[in-house]
Amino acid sequence: MRGIRIGSAFGIPIKLDLTFLLVLPLFAWLIGNDVGQLVSVLNDLFGSAIDVTPLTAGSTQWVLGAAAAIGLFICVLLHEFGHSLVAMRYGYEIDSITLWLFGGVASFTEMPEDWKQELFIAVAGPIVSVALGGISYAAFVVLPSALDPVKFVVGYLALTNVVLAVFNMLPGFPMDGGRVLRALLARTRPHARATQIAAEVGKVFAFLLGLFGLFANLFLVALAFFIYIGASSEAQQTVMKAAFQDVTVKDVMTPRAELDVVRENASVAELLERMFTERHTGYPVMDGDRLIGMVTLSDARSIREVERDAYRVRDVMSNDLATISPEADAMTAIEQMQKHDVGRLPVVDDAGAVVGLISRSDLVTAFNIIQSRGSLASISPRDASSLPNPR
Repeated sequence: MRGIRIGSAFGIPIKLDLTFLLVLPLFAWLIGNDVGQLVSVLNDLFGSAIDVTPLTAGSTQWVLGAAAAIGLFICVLLHEFGHSLVAMRYGYEIDSITLWLFGGVASFTEMPEDWKQELFIAVAGPIVSVALGGISYAAFVVLPSALDPVKFVVGYLALTNVVLAVFNMLPGFPMDGGRVLRALLARTRPHARATQIAAEVGKVFAFLLGLFGLFANLFLVALAFFIYIGASSEAQQTVMKAAFQDVTVKDVMTPRAELDVVRENASVAELLERMFTERHTGYPVMDGDRLIGMVTLSDARSIREVERDAYRVRDVMSNDLATISPEADAMTAIEQMQKHDVGRLPVVDDAGAVVGLISRSDLVTAFNIIQSRGSLASISPRDASSLPNPR
């Protein structure tokens, strides 16, 4: 996730998504507006006798709302550190922890496939939340009545941390409970199959949560939507990773001999005509055997129609190229395309020579064939000829 970096801890960058800057004041207002009812809940639940009158006088309730909201998100951050530190102990790298609309998310550079590791990583967050709830409750018990405002905040955190832990353990993949479910399923099944089952359970959970949210809280509807999307996305990613196991870029790429290229001195008008005729939306720009750039449809469209005869490909092409080795994994190509937000990658060997090009359409077609035929090795010459040129 993208966000504003605000610091780091244990070598992990901490970021704030823009949605967090919107939801924090909203949470502060909601909690402050509901101080009276929350005090009643805490008194009934913990057998306390907090006097609600001073807490709702003047601006006190809004100060308490802000303090409780900030405390809650700090606890969410610690929850994510629970996941992250256990993952780091197993050797996984954490890209960042980001606070956003629905709490926090720890971004792993690689997700664990060992079921035991995933199980311990998944339960670490809820364990931290329960521990924070216990610490907050202990503080609630020992604080004197003279500090009722502080008691309210720690009491609220004691309650919400336990609720957070319980909610996260529900089987809504990719929530913590869904990851625990996948880990348990992966004990006796392939990781990809366990992910598919956990994702289907997560989708059902998201549907039920959304249905409940229609009658209770629209925030739950939005959360259900993101759970559903997250389950679908991670399941697709896992299945694709399994399908592309042992498949390299050179197995899927369009080789140099079949590669359509353009000259740097070709006009933008000529380039667009070729794109229309050949139905390609991107070309390598070559100077002999040397790759000097990539040009795409969006590059060409940046020039006004009346000027396209005057502008050359070299004027609009991109010189800052992301390349990939022919021996790299096909999944690495997908990750690089996502990272650089491009639709194709030049394939360059150790000597720096261009040996081909791999595009998203190459990967999608190969994936469909692999899924249908079982492996890339089973693709017949006729099937292989159907792999598209880069578009």
